[in-house]
Amino acid sequence: MTAPSSIAKDGANSQWKVFGTTFITIFLAELGDKTQVATLLMSAESHAPWIVFTGAAAALVTTSLLGVLVGQWLSSRVSPKTLDTAAGIMLAFLSLWLFLDVMRM
Repeated sequence: MTAPSSIAKDGANSQWKVFGTTFITIFLAELGDKTQVATLLMSAESHAPWIVFTGAAAALVTTSLLGVLVGQWLSSRVSPKTLDTAAGIMLAFLSLWLFLDVMRM
């Protein structure tokens, strides 16, 4: 039988793994994207980097909260396989749409 403190440590380790994976994934996804370029330009133009940082951080936290809440709601109603399939179809559709838009230029 496992000691209660061992179970608590395993749970904490699992949470840190989820946190670390989430941080690295989102950090790499956001690095160099249009949000970062926009905040760079806004900071340079306004000469108020901490105000821009605060506004951008609040916006990113809010959009992340919305994503988490919608994800939690969806996960209680739709199977993971269906969510994976739907996400794949949406990404394929967006890729095709962007490709066609670039081809028209």
